[in-house]
Amino acid sequence: MAKIRQIICLIILSIIIDTNAQNITTGAERVNKYLSLITNKQVAIVGNHTSMLNNVHLVDSLISHKINIIKVFSPEHGFRGNEDAGAYIKDDIDSKTKLPIISLYGKNKKPSNDDLKDIDIILFDIQDVGVRFYTYISTLHYVMEAAAENNIELIVLDRPNPNGHYIDGPVREENYKSFVGMHPVPIVYGMTIGEYAKMINGEKWISQKCNLKVIKLIGYNHDSHYDLPIKPSPNLPNSRSINLYPSLCLFEGTNVSIGRGTNFPFQHFGAPYLKSNYSFIPKSGKGSKFPKHENKKCYGSDLRFQENYMSNINLVWLINCYNDCPNKKDFFNSFFDKLAGNEKLRKQICEGKETYEIVNSWQKDLDKFKKIRVKYLLYD
Repeated sequence: MAKIRQIICLIILSIIIDTNAQNITTGAERVNKYLSLITNKQVAIVGNHTSMLNNVHLVDSLISHKINIIKVFSPEHGFRGNEDAGAYIKDDIDSKTKLPIISLYGKNKKPSNDDLKDIDIILFDIQDVGVRFYTYISTLHYVMEAAAENNIELIVLDRPNPNGHYIDGPVREENYKSFVGMHPVPIVYGMTIGEYAKMINGEKWISQKCNLKVIKLIGYNHDSHYDLPIKPSPNLPNSRSINLYPSLCLFEGTNVSIGRGTNFPFQHFGAPYLKSNYSFIPKSGKGSKFPKHENKKCYGSDLRFQENYMSNINLVWLINCYNDCPNKKDFFNSFFDKLAGNEKLRKQICEGKETYEIVNSWQKDLDKFKKIRVKYLLYD
């Protein structure tokens, strides 16, 4: 009976989540708000596999409306969203539409003047997850900058932020600017990608102001639960992994695996030197070639069945793993400070600072950021 009740509860929960998601209308779905703006124009799409409306890809939908799409720009993970994190992606031709696909995660991360010379207007439609080191917002930055330099209007079709319900983490310091940290924002910044575009413009993070229009969401606020209908990248397969991502991605800058090369990436973590009854073995495969600790048994923690969703970054897992590492000088790698956005977090952990001390050290910068953020919010 207990098992039956558990199954019934899971079914009810899935219905609630589906209903909530259906009550949110994405910017892409509000075709009447932007179709007239792109009719009789030469259009470029910045998109990937998440650029869907009513189970049809944005490119296919607009072609059916006789919109003149000239080319597509694609971010990290490629147009189909199946490439490894960090994998170099070449330009391509879309097999279905025969449109040229210009990679923004290959030889260039910014559209060139030649790429844009025949474009009148750009549509940006990519599902983000609201985390500083998730590179779709870095692609947004470079697209906005290129559009401004070429006097081209950019329309952002807004999408919900599945981590939009909280703000946390250290604010990136100026010396740690990189493609996984373009802007002085915390790890979790609590904004949709449309709101974030407004902030890039308003804070003058690009060389000149972009002619920007955001097609807003309907039925969304920052506390809305939104279960993404399509995984945004190969190693974020479900809402649990997306919710854990801000905390677990810091492990990418260490010798601890977050489960790339397993069936549950970003839902567990481990390393060969940890002691635990739980274990997994990373294997090379599609979406995760040559994962950390490939073919080695990793001992650690299974996070798939946590009762509550995270509303803050968990440092306890990271600190405990550092403390349990037998050779501490091998724990961090050179990527960690880029992810953290400073060198301070690494040093605090090495110095044995308590979690509350580290979190308290973020608060002054977080308060400043929150005052900046509020100027660009489109939703409650």
